Amino acid sequence: MLLRPSSPGRLWAGCLAGSLACGALLAPQPASAGPCTFLQPIGGTGPIVKKRVQRPKGPIGSTIGRTNWNTDFAVDGSYSSYKLFFTADSTDVGSYPIEAYLKFTDGSNLRVVNETLKPALGTGKMFGPFPAVQGKRVSQVNFKVGTAKEPGSTGFSYRISVQGCR
Repeated sequence: MLLRPSSPGRLWAGCLAGSLACGALLAPQPASAGPCTFLQPIGGTGPIVKKRVQRPKGPIGSTIGRTNWNTDFAVDGSYSSYKLFFTADSTDVGSYPIEAYLKFTDGSNLRVVNETLKPALGTGKMFGPFPAVQGKRVSQVNFKVGTAKEPGSTGFSYRISVQGCR
């Protein structure tokens, strides 16, 4: 099935589950942009990560404990911009609180996404492209899906991936 995004950053439909072509077809390239490469998740296999939003593993109402909300993607080279892809995998429509950060080698970071989506099954959003920050080197791209402030998102599954573009 061919994907037809309405415009960069808008919702899309019809992405094939787990398909590498998903990100490539959904990523319209400006005429001056170089090729894009999928980044690998740290501690996982990829480049497309499948997860389910979990609640914190601690007392009810507590933010103590580990969650699976954060996924870091290793930046293995020098890129001029970054694209992040999110696709809902749940049959029920739910709220997905999403944050994303560019993490720099000096320990600082820049939040590039902070929104809540309510996409239908197989739809999602491309975030970016986000340009590299002059004078800083990106070491990781962090994708965070889920929050204690949105307990209704617990149990919903999704797919994420990140591309670095030259």
